[in-house]
Amino acid sequence: MDGVLLIDKPTGPTSHDVVARIRTVSGERSVGHTGTLDPLATGLLPLVLGKATRLSPFLTGHDKAYEAVVRLGFSTDTDDSLGQPIGPEAEERPDEAHVREAIERFRGDLHQMPPQHSAKKVGGHKAYDLARQEQAVKLEPVAVTVHQIECTRVERDHIHLTVTAGAGFYVRSLARDLGHALGCGAHLAALRRTRAGQFRVEDALALADAERLGRAVSDRLITSSDALSELSAVTVTPAGSKRALHGNPLSPEHLAGRWVPPPGGPGRSAVRILDETGRLIALAYSRGGALHPAVVLG
Repeated sequence: MDGVLLIDKPTGPTSHDVVARIRTVSGERSVGHTGTLDPLATGLLPLVLGKATRLSPFLTGHDKAYEAVVRLGFSTDTDDSLGQPIGPEAEERPDEAHVREAIERFRGDLHQMPPQHSAKKVGGHKAYDLARQEQAVKLEPVAVTVHQIECTRVERDHIHLTVTAGAGFYVRSLARDLGHALGCGAHLAALRRTRAGQFRVEDALALADAERLGRAVSDRLITSSDALSELSAVTVTPAGSKRALHGNPLSPEHLAGRWVPPPGGPGRSAVRILDETGRLIALAYSRGGALHPAVVLG
């Protein structure tokens, strides 16, 4: 059972909980995810099963899109509605014009402080583990990019947003920082991830439905090759397939067709190595006129 399974996560379970539940019902021991979703959040959670778990590093750095609801009035210690309020609730709220003006400050390249309760590592420990033990957590701002941010509507204390951002971006931090910018405090009230790279929540399977399918969930898997369709591909000869499976370099005579390196120069992007049936057997990098396997799936 090898491939990518798109799950529409409900609110409540952690990403680790979802992995454990799919591992149980599918019977596949090797299951992982390609980027956590907080317990509060819903939406797209791509899982990798079987040999596809080796591809996680190639599936985690893509842009992600969200629908978010930010509540104005007070901040919390977790930057979302699951945390404890920090200080009294603000008596006044900014008008819609000030809200929309403030949102514009969060577009483009930014330096963002991760939440205290997050999976960021501090001295080898996850920040949320230290925070739960009431230990001081010293985090550093991280460079992030917001490609798109729009306010779709304002309903009293609640701001509805759509956001598309690069890797490492926290919507919870956005809610916190927006509250600071408006001078009234704020926290994340709801979050739904709608896209991660090429994967979309419309194509995902509800967690409850996946559990009902059991082992038949294998019919919903995206092949490893299709999951990495943005990478260039080359088909190898039977002799080339044997070399790739042993991690040996592939020369032009081991390729079934002509391969043209992608723009950017040798070694900049991985190449899918396909056998004669179209199955992904390895990922390789171009170097010295040959393709050198870096990940072998077998």
